Amino acid sequence: MPWNGSAGVAQGRYEERADDGLTLIGCRIANAVRCVPPGNLPLPAELRSCNGFLAAELRAMPRLRVVLALGTLAHTALLRAAGLRASHAKFVHGAVHTLPSGLLLADSYHVSRYNTATRRLTPAMFAAVVGEVMRLAGA
Repeated sequence: MPWNGSAGVAQGRYEERADDGLTLIGCRIANAVRCVPPGNLPLPAELRSCNGFLAAELRAMPRLRVVLALGTLAHTALLRAAGLRASHAKFVHGAVHTLPSGLLLADSYHVSRYNTATRRLTPAMFAAVVGEVMRLAGA
């Protein structure tokens, strides 16, 4: 998805290499699963097995204020990692949910090729969600 990355969460230039020098600023990227499953879609058992790692990542960031979930799968995994049922908050693109701990959970459609090619998610839509996350984070 063409987007200039002007949200201010990274420094450097992204060149699709691990050593490209791109550095995140005040943010972290975490995944609902720790590996890439066959077909790139994790099974429920894989999500359950990996959820403890996600919960540990959340606990390791005591100053964390906002989490951006890319897609329903991430949204549900974050709720479970926070000790909540999937029914606690419904995934809605652009929604922000306040969890009992005070953590804010923001939702965006996943930036997959399918979502961007079909324009279900446009660069403007994604930039709006990231901008709101940045505002909520106090950036």
